[in-house]
Amino acid sequence: MTTMNLGSWVQSYSIFNQASRSKSIPLPRSFPFNPLKNLSSSTPKKRSLTSLPSISAVLTKEDTIKEEEQDPQKPSFDFKSYMVQKASTVNQALDSAVSLRDPVKIHEAMRYSLLAGGKRVRPALCLAACELVGGQESMAMPAACAVEMIHTMSLIHDDLPCMDNDDLRRGKPTNHKVFGEDIAVLAGDALLAFAFEHIAVSTVGVTPGRVVKAVGELAKAIGTEGLVAGQVVDINSEGLIDVGLDHLEFIHVHKTAVLLEAAVVLGAILGGGCDEDVEKLRKFARYIGLLFQVVDDILDVTKSSKDLGKTAGKDLVADKVTYPKLMGIEKSREFAEKLKSDALELLQGFDPEKAAPLVALANYIAYRQN
Repeated sequence: MTTMNLGSWVQSYSIFNQASRSKSIPLPRSFPFNPLKNLSSSTPKKRSLTSLPSISAVLTKEDTIKEEEQDPQKPSFDFKSYMVQKASTVNQALDSAVSLRDPVKIHEAMRYSLLAGGKRVRPALCLAACELVGGQESMAMPAACAVEMIHTMSLIHDDLPCMDNDDLRRGKPTNHKVFGEDIAVLAGDALLAFAFEHIAVSTVGVTPGRVVKAVGELAKAIGTEGLVAGQVVDINSEGLIDVGLDHLEFIHVHKTAVLLEAAVVLGAILGGGCDEDVEKLRKFARYIGLLFQVVDDILDVTKSSKDLGKTAGKDLVADKVTYPKLMGIEKSREFAEKLKSDALELLQGFDPEKAAPLVALANYIAYRQN
């Protein structure tokens, strides 16, 4: 795989000749979740993904993949059924983990956002990575639920008036609109705390050392070296006119990609993956994590609030820097396609059938419509 960095990749496009890196907000000098830089080009290619089962991913109407129609001899991987089954299992586990109990009000608020639907992409990535390296779904289910709890916490807090001030999430009124700002803040706090308790107490069939490693990985991903760092720089970047692509990459690798990366890495660790496989999957997740945000930015300016289930166009209103704003829609789409291709290349060498869910998830993230 060739080394790729967002800044260098876009230099060939004249639209970026005038883009400059922001000098107003210094970025942290060191971060272990390195944003797509220095990715090794020596990944061994043991088995080609060309032998993968056919995948029907969720794509645009114009680009829907139906490889089984092109080659009916190939067995197909039913991505829709896979996601429905995984989402159902995850939803049952979440419902059981965060039951309605005293104090009732806080648990109602936690459950309101946690069980409000959603695609469950992060839990699915966690479970798929676990099974890819030879683990069983049950080994990673508490971690998959924990990642979704933390993701939900970030959405609750993101929607608060002091942050993005949003009224709609997953097609429903946001948490603070229903329960008030005070309870919404506490519901997010409670989900964050319980996520770690759930991994520590409920994980079975995994050595204590791997559980501790997973907890440390998740904590680092959401702290000042991860999600919080991206959020802070994002807030301080609003209204700036000299924000460049490296700056934008930093925000989204930390704010969005890092939690998808954590989901995949936790699954690989708890499933018993060796260090080499864990690191390959970490790099895969970095690509699809950034891909997720590029697509999110595109959808924010091309879809309606009804389509998205959340307020559309809010980045434009807030004058936030996005990929379409810096690159334009078409170049953003080209960049998304490259991220997807580079992510899939990192799955070379894994068992094709076991890798099929991650391939399908990468395609889904690239071509999702909400």
